[in-house]
Amino acid sequence: MTDEKRLRRTYTDEFKNQVIQLYKNGKRKCDIVREYDIAHSLLDKWIKQADNSGSFKEKDNLTPEQKELNELRKRNKQLEMENDILKQAALIFGRK
Repeated sequence: MTDEKRLRRTYTDEFKNQVIQLYKNGKRKCDIVREYDIAHSLLDKWIKQADNSGSFKEKDNLTPEQKELNELRKRNKQLEMENDILKQAALIFGRK
């Protein structure tokens, strides 16, 4: 018996918007899920994203805390690089 892995499917924003519009026009979630063979959780995610930001991009749907954490990580990385450069410079000038 071979393992049949389900291929990861990608959906266009147009498709997502059409499915959401069906839901907003009164079609039941269970019918949409069955008809279009998508996961219930995926439909819920799309509806939430459309309501929150109107965008399906993950970066547009981050919480303020997630955005702040990303910025802090980026800043921390930059400061670590600057610190390494200063250490190297101190070693070079220390030899002279």
